[in-house]
Amino acid sequence: MLDAKARPAATLRTPDWYKSATRWTQLTLAEDDPVRFDPALWIDIFKRTQSNATCLSAGGYIAYYPSKVPLHYVSKYLGDTDPFGTLVEGARRLNMHVMARVDPHAIHQDAADAHPEWIAVDKDGNKRRHWAYPEVWVTCAYGDYNAQFMPHVLEEIARDYDIDAIFANRWQGHGVCYCESCRTRFRAFSGHDLPIVADANDPVWQAWTAWRRTVLTRLVVDWDETVKAVKPHASFIPNMGGASLMEFDLSLIEKHCPFLVVDDQGRRGTEPIWMSGRNGKRMRATFPERPVILITSIGPEEVPRWKDSVTSGPEIQSWIVDGAAQGMLPWFTKFNGVVPDKRWVEPVTDAFALHADLEPVLSAMTPTAEIALLDPATTLRHWAPEHRREAEMDELGFYHALIEAGLPFECLSDQVLTPDQLNRFKVVVLANAACLSDAQCAALTAYVERGGSIVAANETSLRDENGRPRDEFGLADVLGVRLKAPPRGPIKNTYVALSGDHPVASGYDGAERIIGGTQVIAVEADVGAEIPFLYVPDFPDLPMEEVYVRGEATEPAVIARQVTGGGRTVHIPWNIGRTFWEVLAPDHGRLIANAVRWALGGPGRVTIDGLGVFDLSLRENEGGLALAMVNLTNPMMMKGPTRAFHPAGPQRLTIALPEGRRVAAARLLVAGTDVPVREEQGRVLLEVPGIELIEVVHLVWA
Repeated sequence: MLDAKARPAATLRTPDWYKSATRWTQLTLAEDDPVRFDPALWIDIFKRTQSNATCLSAGGYIAYYPSKVPLHYVSKYLGDTDPFGTLVEGARRLNMHVMARVDPHAIHQDAADAHPEWIAVDKDGNKRRHWAYPEVWVTCAYGDYNAQFMPHVLEEIARDYDIDAIFANRWQGHGVCYCESCRTRFRAFSGHDLPIVADANDPVWQAWTAWRRTVLTRLVVDWDETVKAVKPHASFIPNMGGASLMEFDLSLIEKHCPFLVVDDQGRRGTEPIWMSGRNGKRMRATFPERPVILITSIGPEEVPRWKDSVTSGPEIQSWIVDGAAQGMLPWFTKFNGVVPDKRWVEPVTDAFALHADLEPVLSAMTPTAEIALLDPATTLRHWAPEHRREAEMDELGFYHALIEAGLPFECLSDQVLTPDQLNRFKVVVLANAACLSDAQCAALTAYVERGGSIVAANETSLRDENGRPRDEFGLADVLGVRLKAPPRGPIKNTYVALSGDHPVASGYDGAERIIGGTQVIAVEADVGAEIPFLYVPDFPDLPMEEVYVRGEATEPAVIARQVTGGGRTVHIPWNIGRTFWEVLAPDHGRLIANAVRWALGGPGRVTIDGLGVFDLSLRENEGGLALAMVNLTNPMMMKGPTRAFHPAGPQRLTIALPEGRRVAAARLLVAGTDVPVREEQGRVLLEVPGIELIEVVHLVWA
């Protein structure tokens, strides 16, 4: 039997089933698995990992059960077996929840011959062969294949098998499809022909992203209704990727998706481990109460796509644990039911066991922070998915700077800028929210008038929600600036000079200037604003004999204001976030941290003193507080895979106590030991002796 911690509560086959589905095993079968894999091995893995839910390959591109739906391709190795049904029965014997996986992104030749309109078409009018397996065809996600054919598959699976949900992977399409159906329907929607180039500033591209969002949202609703018509307690659950819900109508997602699944299976290239937890922050920025699951691959997530491989154990554990520390439920995926390399099993088992141990405390608490980093969905949705990471660079730089500064923070979606959401935070950081509507700007202005603070940078509010340039910053009044000239760049060899002794410019002893940005915006500061940094006039980077300053630094490069309502604003009119992300110059990290700390107007809720880099997550409820500290200190922190854990030494913490609270007990949940504390001036002081991968400080109020 499963350990009690892994056994679902009395929610089996009820609409609340997902509330006890907190650790997931996914098995994605290969076509020859029916004659090669051992189902009993996987039932044992369910037990070892304390998984209480599973996602299993069912159909779509290939059916792993004897499907009767015409043109639904059944594995040629199936014979008289039913691997999907066998795994479902095994999981149900363990009282596990079960979700069936479908993948509708490709079809075989027989379906293509019968329905050529199901095939996606490229911009040259050619039907799209699969880019990795040219023997099959890529489907159009926006037409009849998904709208008419796939509901029959979903209905059959829901009718014939004991499942709680159907999960779809690669259901959202692969860019613009130029088939006749898409051409006709997009023209009826927008009056335009389909866009040829993914240009965030092109009104036609913006119209296509809006049309796609409408089509995909409708698809979620239709598929969910199809599943519920057969099994009322069940749901259709779309794979959300890492898109922060920007591609969907939020009201319909709220109604039809009881939980959210993020497919960000591991880091790539020089991404840091905190990318895992970032997914959780971004999802709850829109739906703070909704469970979010993070899919983790056991193999490396690099461009060559070694999908049936194994990465290092510490890498797997770090990705799972950082996501869990930021509130994401763990889900691991294995491609291919055969297991020639078992080195992943123990790391997954250990990470899942750690989640099971921490879950009772952390799941009873609500994430909290004084600082919010705005998730600029209004801006990012104008970008094609393949270009979105470039558009996120400013935000990623601010995210990393806050991590290094030891400042706990949450994300706040610009799609839900209500007073209740904004008032949760003392400071809202807008790294480069270029596109903001008048209503969004008004909400942020009212927030500052109520006493909130803002740190804004680069092109924030220079465009409206449709991407059209403004003649003035939408937040000009609240930031105390006026636009003198539009953004200029890319440029080289730029600098900003320190000006005065403002706290935002502290910590640069010995320096008169620091590196500037690669894109700058000329602004004029309102009367009464303070100017901690000034632009140094441009000068050449070659010939070397010409590399010298020609004039005085007089134009504002950082503007700081104290606002009548009690809040503070800082405006940095250049791309400091992107520059920090690309260069990692410590001066930029310091400037970002200084700006946020000054905007807070006092010491933060948590301070940490000790060597190391940590991803912090603060949670609390009426009974206490928990601070999760994921140790990112590692020579492979920004280039994976992590080879081993590098324990951090002692960390001295102070944590502000809620008014009227005293500490009755303090415990390190991972170490399993009590820790002495003392209270001084409304703060609790304690020391964590050391951290290998994660420690959770749990304070219980008297």
